Amino acid sequence: MKKLLVPAVTALAAVGGAWWYAGSTTAELTTLIPPASAQESATTSSAVSLVPDMILGDQNAPVTVVEYASFTCPHCANFHDTVYDEFKKNYIDTGKVKFVYREVYFDKYGLWAAMVARCGGPEKYFGISDMLYDGQRDWLASGADQGIADELRKIGLKAGMTADQVNACLNDNEQAKAMVTAYQTNATNDNVKGTPTFLINGELHSGEMSYADFAALLDAALAK
Repeated sequence: MKKLLVPAVTALAAVGGAWWYAGSTTAELTTLIPPASAQESATTSSAVSLVPDMILGDQNAPVTVVEYASFTCPHCANFHDTVYDEFKKNYIDTGKVKFVYREVYFDKYGLWAAMVARCGGPEKYFGISDMLYDGQRDWLASGADQGIADELRKIGLKAGMTADQVNACLNDNEQAKAMVTAYQTNATNDNVKGTPTFLINGELHSGEMSYADFAALLDAALAK
């Protein structure tokens, strides 16, 4: 389970057309958001409205699963590789679970990846997410800003977007700031301290799980 979380929005700095974090990555989530004035609350509310949850499944399903994950988290990629497909087939596609995916940003690359995923809109989001997790090692391999940005652009193009569309998304600094604010607000409210973290009908579960263990939690929630 990856535990280090990004610091406050005030640490943002522009690099290569997208926003990234200039501060330490050791802040606890409980310290990320200072007490908000009425004006700050309105700003937070507006930001969250610009960054809607990405949802799969029946809106009226008896169980809601919220996943907090980062596109740069290897534990999240492992969940995607070993659990997600069976979970989707047996629980989401059958109407048992409404699945809500919420992004966590440990670093600028996770934020950039999420910006590309959102660039295609809700209809393409989960397909692009699949590509990001399946190819995580490849698009992160260079370890350099330009190389990673170029690989993310390739993923956007492969998903059917134009180069102009992908570049516009990666250069949308207001969207980037809204995404960070929405992440901080949601994760703080839900007491999320690392990834992957799951809320199953509001009950918090953290860390990697096998499909059998995850299914057992879902079945227990369905039986209530």
